[in-house]
Amino acid sequence: MRERFRPDPSLSRDEMESLQREVAREALFADELDATPAEVGRGDALVAGVDQAFLTSDDPERAVSAVVVLRGDEVVERVHAVTDLSIPYVPGLLSFREGGPILAALDELDADPDVLLFDGSGRIHFRQAGLATHVGVIRDTPAVGVAKSLLCGEPRSSVDTLSQGARVAIETDDSMDAPDGEVVGYAYQSRQYPNSRRVNPLYVSPGHRVSADTAVEFVAACGGDYKLPEPTRLADAYADEVKRELTDGND
Repeated sequence: MRERFRPDPSLSRDEMESLQREVAREALFADELDATPAEVGRGDALVAGVDQAFLTSDDPERAVSAVVVLRGDEVVERVHAVTDLSIPYVPGLLSFREGGPILAALDELDADPDVLLFDGSGRIHFRQAGLATHVGVIRDTPAVGVAKSLLCGEPRSSVDTLSQGARVAIETDDSMDAPDGEVVGYAYQSRQYPNSRRVNPLYVSPGHRVSADTAVEFVAACGGDYKLPEPTRLADAYADEVKRELTDGND
């Protein structure tokens, strides 16, 4: 654990952004990992999906942070943590709202995942330090961000009518602390269904110790029958399950 990078919600906005830039300098957006996408696809590696649900009726608001570890189709471990949230959502500062609660859940794991998959951005971020990057650097674990919308950056071509499996590179734009034209992730069309409503792509980016190309290969290797990769889909479902149990217990 690299405690000096732990997100502190009591910092000022300028201090938060300064810390994110430090995190980005520490991050490695290149492959330095033990597992490969092929091993994930064969079920020879551990992938942890990370997601959250929120108890918004509470004061203070609380987060249910859930982690589900998979080896292929097998669920190896499920853990969660319920923690207070100190600040509201601010675009670009998500890790200061949700990073601490996620670290609390990861601390409950017995398994040692080869890769962490987050419902959130990695390098596709104004300061190249989204949630996946921030937590990945703190734990020095390979991490991938899988976002449902594009925070920043510019697709090289249209993403409106992608076929299943298609990928479009996301380049830096003027809002980002990165060299112009650099590829920071991909729009990835994980699912598309004929004769039905168009499915939007996912936005995949490296968090730490993974390249942009390998990040999207990991997401593709996780498979599943839905838009989200199976580890984060199951983490989302588990977070909602815990939330329902807590809510029912308060009735």
